[in-house]
Amino acid sequence: MGPGLAPGFVLSYDMVFVPGPAFTRLTFGLTGTVPRHVPSDAVVTALAAVVPADVVQKLVLLAVFVMACTAAASLVPSRRLVPRLAAGVCYAWNPFVAERLLLGQWALLLGYAALPWVMAAAAGTDRPGGARRLVRALIPAAIGGFAALTVSGIAALTVAVVTGTGAGRARAGGRVVAAVGGLSLPWLVPGLLRPAGIPEDGAAVGAFAARADTPFGTLGSLLSLGGVWNGETVPAGYGAPVTAAVWLLVVVVALAAYARTGWGTGLGAAGAAGFAVAASGAVAGGALEGLIGLWAGFAVLRDGQQYVAPLAVVVAVGLGTAADRAADARLPLVAPAAVLAPLFLLPTLAWGAAGELRAVRYPADWARARQIIDSDRASGDVLVLPWAAYRSYPWNHGRRVLDPLPRYLHRRVIVNDAVAVGGVSGAAVAAEDPRAVRLNRAVAAGVPPASTLRDAGVRYVVADAETTANRPPGAVEVLRGPDLAVYRIDGVRPVRERTVPVVPVVAAWTAVCLLVSWSILAPRTTVGLPLLGGIHPRNPRRRVT
Repeated sequence: MGPGLAPGFVLSYDMVFVPGPAFTRLTFGLTGTVPRHVPSDAVVTALAAVVPADVVQKLVLLAVFVMACTAAASLVPSRRLVPRLAAGVCYAWNPFVAERLLLGQWALLLGYAALPWVMAAAAGTDRPGGARRLVRALIPAAIGGFAALTVSGIAALTVAVVTGTGAGRARAGGRVVAAVGGLSLPWLVPGLLRPAGIPEDGAAVGAFAARADTPFGTLGSLLSLGGVWNGETVPAGYGAPVTAAVWLLVVVVALAAYARTGWGTGLGAAGAAGFAVAASGAVAGGALEGLIGLWAGFAVLRDGQQYVAPLAVVVAVGLGTAADRAADARLPLVAPAAVLAPLFLLPTLAWGAAGELRAVRYPADWARARQIIDSDRASGDVLVLPWAAYRSYPWNHGRRVLDPLPRYLHRRVIVNDAVAVGGVSGAAVAAEDPRAVRLNRAVAAGVPPASTLRDAGVRYVVADAETTANRPPGAVEVLRGPDLAVYRIDGVRPVRERTVPVVPVVAAWTAVCLLVSWSILAPRTTVGLPLLGGIHPRNPRRRVT
């Protein structure tokens, strides 16, 4: 984490933390926007009520690495520390983690960190207490939200079905579906009840499909646990022919060692299934577009690379197993080399990804703007200009970040949430916020006059201060600083917005709280997870404690 541990916030692409977050309708997905940030924003806001928000971010990011190392190490069938550390370091320090961290997807990484526990618990879902263990293991993914739960759910279902036998197979699969579905309610309910429906954009499959970031093509990059769609988030120096070849060799050796153990076939099946899903957008993009056309919910499969996470579990366990076998063969240097290999082959993940992930402070203008806007009792929303979802602020060292104002301000904020990828002309994903869709034509043609915004229910316009071109004609300037300008529009007419009903969302959160409480507080259960359901891989008659 390096410079990211300094006071302030690390802001990178989708990683948006703000000082003093508050619970708003946006937090719970009630505004009609797509609830991708649910329930992670709510958990962060709750934690920020106890400790400062920037400390919350640092604890979350550190927890990702600690959990990832611990969870992967727990699956290695060895009592030796060094082989388990080899698995832990490999799982916590690899191209997948680096690229997703630079992409700011901390919520996905939270689920990734606990995925080894999820896969182990899924193997014992049909045993007494197995359902409770699975729910507990899924809690980090549930906090992460839809992407983390989807990845974990596919992996867990595959493990449960493959390791089950007879009628127990269907029962185990049903319990996995019930657990994942129950924990998904906070984002699933507002998503299904969204007035505009689930957005459907199969044309974006090509934009978010896995891409080659090594000399070995897309499939070779995915096998190496890389292949992210955004070339700007590939770690510095990664993909060079020599280091990429050595890393691919390490992966192949790890997979071979895993295959020879003869245990945990569910993990291998989950890794293979995840790899197939990850490659689908690149090798069968038309088929995936067709699925999205049938049901928009399949759009969750567009960002293919995230589904190599189960394969990362297999690689990590395989590397730890190879190190353990080397120790059995009295090759003392192999196990330490296995621990250090990921660090040497991807050194630019160190020190905040070679300084990319630096903590910054929000400018004073932002605090002044929030004070002005939040203290105003008049109704009306906030429009953000320039009309773009991702911003490159000078005070954030020019690094792109999803506009923080919707979370920073405590009013309804309208931003252009259309996303362009990789320099593609136009938007790879069209705008999804109904308010942004209605204003898009007027704003795209130039800054609309105050009368147009007044009719649209806009009370304030917040714009970058470098230029006066973002000032709506007829608006009153109430703040101009070096970083932000705020304009007020008087006489705003209230606009009735179709939103998600509150009662079903409250019921969803209540159900999830009861489910989690049942898994944790049930008598005669422990928080610990048994290795592959409690069966020792080398001696089936021996229980693992």
